[in-house]
Amino acid sequence: MGFVKCPRCELNYIREEEQYCSVCKREMKGEVREDPFELCSICNENPVMPGKDVCLMCYKEMTQQQGLHDDAMDESDGHEVSLAMEDVSDMQEIELDVLPEDMPDEMGEHLSLEEEKSREADEDDEDEDS
Repeated sequence: MGFVKCPRCELNYIREEEQYCSVCKREMKGEVREDPFELCSICNENPVMPGKDVCLMCYKEMTQQQGLHDDAMDESDGHEVSLAMEDVSDMQEIELDVLPEDMPDEMGEHLSLEEEKSREADEDDEDEDS
């Protein structure tokens, strides 16, 4: 009397005299068993917070270990409150790859589609002549 893999799912082991595993039997009967909640990925004891993969207790421990203040949590309902944003002076400046000749003559210059097409055609003609 040995064990073999279930022929339907090939995941669970069953006894040789059984046809299918208990999971496949339930699925074939149309019974769907869903867990009412997901457990914390750290402690596997408490349900997770909405939108997170950890429970409230583990989240509090993690924030204390990271040196974050408890003001990140609203104690009245246990939901997360947004953290303060970085100071703008700490942000890096983004450099654009635009050459001055590619810029319009005036900042307020707006061209219609036809004008833009004719300008591009003139530039293409100049490039071909060079």
